[in-house]
Amino acid sequence: MKIAFIGGGNMATALIAGLAGRLLPGANIHVVDPSEEALARLASSYGVTTAQSIDNSVGACDVVVLAVKPQQMRDVAAALAPQLTAGPLVLSIAAGIRAADLSRWLGGYGAIVRTMPNTPALIGKGITGMVATGSVSELQRVAADDIMKAVGQTVWLDDEVLIDPVTAISGSGPAYVFYFIEAMQQAAEEMGLSAEQGRQLALETFTGAAQLAAQSPDPVTVLRERVTSKGGTTHAAISSMEAAGVKAAIVAAVKAAAHRGRELGDQLGAD
Repeated sequence: MKIAFIGGGNMATALIAGLAGRLLPGANIHVVDPSEEALARLASSYGVTTAQSIDNSVGACDVVVLAVKPQQMRDVAAALAPQLTAGPLVLSIAAGIRAADLSRWLGGYGAIVRTMPNTPALIGKGITGMVATGSVSELQRVAADDIMKAVGQTVWLDDEVLIDPVTAISGSGPAYVFYFIEAMQQAAEEMGLSAEQGRQLALETFTGAAQLAAQSPDPVTVLRERVTSKGGTTHAAISSMEAAGVKAAIVAAVKAAAHRGRELGDQLGAD
């Protein structure tokens, strides 16, 4: 398999790091990016071939990964369309760009997989929501899955409309986790612990609890209840959060993120 990356930023770099020398040789990866510095770094680190603009090497690839900013996608698609004569899979990791709009910008091209990865992909711990158009073959679907599994787990969706909830939960989700960790660290310092102690306690608690939830056969509600003895310290904390409407606020925030995702899709896809 040969893969072209249009864009050599953080997420593309994470994918290339997961692929090169594992799923395929670095020489089978071609990266297009206007930054000479980014291209030199990727070539040196992973042995990829590079170019500063879309060229014939892109057209010779089996998969083209679109890893540019959503605002750049329309122009990139216009430059890419003439190179799609061999029928490669187009895999988009850009937020907000709907498959129908991307297809239209590509001159009606159909073999598209739209994905929503998240930033833990940078350490190989990501999770990616994925949806394929009807023109994607089974072999192309497997290739897309292999590529995104290079940086974590994948979840396939039956309907593209579900990408917005995925964006709200896992795409934006790391920020919610960091926000909660920030609050725990702040509380630790306000109660007399050092900044480093607060950081260590908050991070290890979050990491350990997440791993426990992942490995336990029990629902997270049951795990929470086991820690929450009536009249105890945890009960006092959960009661305070419930009184403040914390859970309801989190649910509302995630729904707000999904709503914004739909708005971005409307805006970016408008003619």
